[in-house]
Order: sequence, then C-alpha cells, then structure tokens
Amino acid sequence: MQNFDDITRELVTLRDYWRYAISRFNAADLSYGHGTTTAGDDAAFLLLDSLDLPIDVLDPFLDARLLPDERRLLAERIEERVTSRKPSAYLTGRSYIQGVRFHVDERVIVPRSHIGEILFTEYGSEEGSSFLPDPALVESAVDICTGSGCLAVLAAKFFPFASVDAVDLSEDALEVAKINIDEHDVEDQVTLHHGDLFEPLAGRTYDLIITNPPYVDAETFAAYPPEYQAEPEMAHTGGEDGLDLVRVILAEAPKHLNPGGGLLCEIGSGRDILEAEFPHLEFLWIETENAPDSVFWITAEALGVE
Repeated sequence: MQNFDDITRELVTLRDYWRYAISRFNAADLSYGHGTTTAGDDAAFLLLDSLDLPIDVLDPFLDARLLPDERRLLAERIEERVTSRKPSAYLTGRSYIQGVRFHVDERVIVPRSHIGEILFTEYGSEEGSSFLPDPALVESAVDICTGSGCLAVLAAKFFPFASVDAVDLSEDALEVAKINIDEHDVEDQVTLHHGDLFEPLAGRTYDLIITNPPYVDAETFAAYPPEYQAEPEMAHTGGEDGLDLVRVILAEAPKHLNPGGGLLCEIGSGRDILEAEFPHLEFLWIETENAPDSVFWITAEALGVE
C-alpha cells in the first residue's frame, strides 16, 4: 500500500505535485485523450480541478504551499490515476467543453465532442455562423445519443428560444444528463427521452439535429487502452466500420427535420466510407482544432426534405 505520509511530508507545493505526477504518469505509460493529450496536461488538469482552481491557469499557483488535506488528496488521486488507469475526469467528477463544466462519472463517456467546439466557434463571432441556422430562429432541436447531456445543455444555451429534446438508450446516462441539465438551470428547456435514436420521437420534427453517436470501428475498439476501456462500451462501438448508427441516423433524419433545418453529426474517421456509400449527399465537412473532417453538416433539403 502506498505510504502517503512520506509523499505529503516531502512534497509541499503544487509544483512538487505536478512534477511528481508527470514522472509517475510517464513511468506508468498512461494514455490520454479525455480532454488532455500529454502527461503534463493531464497532471495539471487532475491537480487543478481537484483543488477547485481554474483548469487553464497553472503558473500563478505553482509555488503555492498546500494544506495537509490538499497534499493528501493530490497524492491519493495521482496514485489512483496510475493504478486504476481511469481518466482523470472520472477521478475529479468533472469535465469541460470550451470551459463549461459538466458532471461526469463512469455511467457516461467523458465529454470531448468536436461539436461543442463548433458551436462556440460558429456562434462566437458577431457575423454568426456561415452554415448553422440563426440561433434566434431555432425553435426546436434534438440531441441524439446525448450521453452526459452536455450538447443538449449547450444547445439550450445557444438557442434560447428552442425546446430541446435529448435521447439516449442508456438509462444510466440519462441520470447523469439530468444532473447536468439541473446544474445548468435548463430543465424547463430540455426534455430527456429514453430510447434508441429517433424511436421515442415519433411524429416530432426539428430545426436542428445534433448527434455524436458511437462511431468506433471494431479493430480500433479491440486495441483500446485501459483509459478508454473504463468508459461504457455502448458509448463507443459503432459496428465493424464504426458507421452503423450513422447510417440509421442519415436514413431517419429526414422524417424529423423541418424545411430549412439540418443535421450536425460527428463520425470520427469515416469520411471516405461515408462519401463512397452516399455519393449523392452533399456533406459539408467542418474543420476543428484537432480534426479536419470528423463532423459533417447536411441540410434538410440535401436529405430530401421539402
């Protein structure tokens, strides 16, 4: 069993714990990708979030001396990150999209959708989006495969006049989504639905469909490191080539789109497969900070909605 007394006696500043965590993470050959990409970034997130400090501001706090309880907490979480191989977000119980905090636990995948970045980018300027609808004109939106509910919450914030539905097949995930909806005070705007994709939405149509469905192919999933294996399997697996659910969404979306609306969908690395299979569809591929073509936009009209 780890002797935390020795560690907490020798390590007294945040800089000490950051250096120690990086060394431990590198020695353990941990994997990243749940909001961080390096041992240094992951260590910084784990330490700062554990102390309720801003997760993007490390330097001002590096030489701050920590209280005994804080030292113990950080030593324990560093050890748990190494021994359990769980993502750091599960250890702190929080994850962030563009600085917006969400509750997260092992009932849901750790939020990291490119769609969150796209919403902030497209609606963050005075000019507005070049392809997404005017926020003031969106009266209805739906988040398919909502998971933690993060995209449904963001949709409610970006589309203040819209009623937002959020659907997931996992009842556990919907419990987490409710926590986030309540914490962000959008419970009067967002309605949760339990079911498979559009199944619980019979007869409903929307100005906007947002979806980040499971899209990991079988080969990639089989090679997952422990950090990714800690997440719910159903939140990842998308069939042999990863696009099983995307195909269903493309087939069903026209029944649930209003004229002038559209579908914003994240698919990972399946662009070539999708374009070869649907050559008649006009996909607009949206570049994000870490991926040039993981998300597409397609209008209702391009899907045959009149």
